Amino acid sequence: MPNCDKVIDTAKYHSIKKFELIERYVKAWAEILMLNEHCNTLVFIDCMSNSGEYKNAQNENSTVMGTPVRVSQALKEVAKKHPDKRILIYFNDFSEKKIEHLRSLVEKDDVNFHTIFTIGDGNILLKKLAGELSRMKNTHFLLEYDPFDATIDWEALMPFLNNWGEVIINHSIQDSTRAVKMARSEEAINKYEKTYLTNIENLIPYGSDKDAYENRIQEIIKALHLVKDRKYYVASFPFFNSKNAIMYNLIHCTSNLKGFKLYKTTAWQTFGGKSSTKNTHGKENQIALDFDGIGLPEITTDTYCYYVQDIAIYLQKKFNGQKDVSLDSIWKVLEEHPVFPSEGFRKEIKNELKTLYGAKIGKTTITFAHKGLDE
Repeated sequence: MPNCDKVIDTAKYHSIKKFELIERYVKAWAEILMLNEHCNTLVFIDCMSNSGEYKNAQNENSTVMGTPVRVSQALKEVAKKHPDKRILIYFNDFSEKKIEHLRSLVEKDDVNFHTIFTIGDGNILLKKLAGELSRMKNTHFLLEYDPFDATIDWEALMPFLNNWGEVIINHSIQDSTRAVKMARSEEAINKYEKTYLTNIENLIPYGSDKDAYENRIQEIIKALHLVKDRKYYVASFPFFNSKNAIMYNLIHCTSNLKGFKLYKTTAWQTFGGKSSTKNTHGKENQIALDFDGIGLPEITTDTYCYYVQDIAIYLQKKFNGQKDVSLDSIWKVLEEHPVFPSEGFRKEIKNELKTLYGAKIGKTTITFAHKGLDE
């Protein structure tokens, strides 16, 4: 149970970036779906919403608006543009005080725009909404799942992972890498066994291996998606604090390729042309020549923070030496990549291919130079 007495919490840099990412994604997501003739209703659910307002850790004299307020404003604007469509928003929190504060900040209801406030366990709300949404036709939803205590209730999430919609899950990596090995109480052990759907004995060997925890979460997501005739896409982006320690991964899950592509592009745009909030201290710009006689640039790659040049490296390896490769084929390869965007950075990608590898860029094709690439 979170601390319900404190109405306004403090938001640090990584939290503010999370607010920005979700706000930008929701606005673009809603605009696209409102133009779809098969979508009459949009539903946004934030089942652990907090009060909507935070003290800014970067500036004690200022406040910053959280996800609920930003999303409410964005969706109200979308609703005005599309009066023939309907938008429903659900905000829930354990604290009645926080919900009352949030109620004073969000947009007022309109003919086609409605906000429902609830108080209590967000997982209970989801189990109730799952049945209601399954009976609503021509409805598309986006669920933001950001648990206070890092516990994931997969029973509550499962219906949403199997419906035509989007789910964004905050997976608290820092909590797991720091606390799993120290879990002794029955409550703590149950928390991690519930989140990772395995015995604590199987989690202890993970130690502080961030990838192990992330891979386990993605395994669970894919296993719980039971609609096997529909491909399921999962994109995950890490958030780091000011000390460059990873805090959490924001995981996006969907059956919709357009939503998957949009989330990746939005994340890179939010992070300023890279794949996370990590500060790489300029190492990404350190380029040296390979002295094996092939003149291939060697570039520092951080798997927790990719840059456009890393996309160029990936494509060069994929199409090394091939002539007149259609741009459509190139962007298609990036479409299903779990991190690299296929839209929004095309000009930059082409420039990197030309600069790093001497690729010949045509109007509709690229000819890749032949390089002695390591597999």
